[in-house]
Amino acid sequence: MRKGYWIAAVLALAFIGLGLTAFQRTLTPYVTFDEARKSKGVIQVMGALDKTSDRYDTGNQELSFSLLDEHGRSMPVAYRGVRPGNFKDAISIVAIGRYQNGRVEAEKLLVKCPSKYQGAEVEKSYTSSAPGKPGAVSGAAAAPRS
Repeated sequence: MRKGYWIAAVLALAFIGLGLTAFQRTLTPYVTFDEARKSKGVIQVMGALDKTSDRYDTGNQELSFSLLDEHGRSMPVAYRGVRPGNFKDAISIVAIGRYQNGRVEAEKLLVKCPSKYQGAEVEKSYTSSAPGKPGAVSGAAAAPRS
């Protein structure tokens, strides 16, 4: 009986080890732009879209753009595939891929857009302060639009 327990324990440890190594290979860490430039494997970088940088080639389905980090540094990104429909409205973008040829060659893009409720709250605050509505300040001059 003891021999059976030892075999079961060894098999259980082997399966646990195999599971852990397989799990570690699927992990894709978030890295800074500097770390991405030094990386050899698959990485995730997150940043704000540089609105002036995006170009989409419909023939090749190639999207190129730049991400900006919290310090204002830029990271070029290239993505092959259909441009996400909400791409221009993005608050932040996560590019998942490899750093090659001076840019992140993204396999996937995760696009975070503003919540639809944020827009409703802003609209609600404007309509509640309109003249003749509750919450309006009488005699207040309208702010100039830019």
